[in-house]
Amino acid sequence: MSMDRKKKQRYEARAQVIKAMAHPTRLFIVDELAKGERCVCELRDMIGVDISTVSKHLSVLKQVGIVEDEKRGLQVWYSLRVPCILKFFGCVEDVLKANVILAKTLAAR
Repeated sequence: MSMDRKKKQRYEARAQVIKAMAHPTRLFIVDELAKGERCVCELRDMIGVDISTVSKHLSVLKQVGIVEDEKRGLQVWYSLRVPCILKFFGCVEDVLKANVILAKTLAAR
């Protein structure tokens, strides 16, 4: 079975979402937003970088539809647009645990 144009576009779209997640700071942001909405200034203080860097990371996440924003006065507040992304995190953790178990098994041989 070959990959048609529509199917290829779907895989490319999935890859874009995964690429957006492929940075430790963005993973941290998603974890924090899982606890509730945050303003950019809060995230800046938590991460310890300048506001433009935090904004860039948020822009990447927003571009692929993981987060959404709402301007309130002078502040911009972010929240998870799709909390189901956390299920992906659970799956990643399962892979990491399986790798530890495999490594221990191979080391015991």
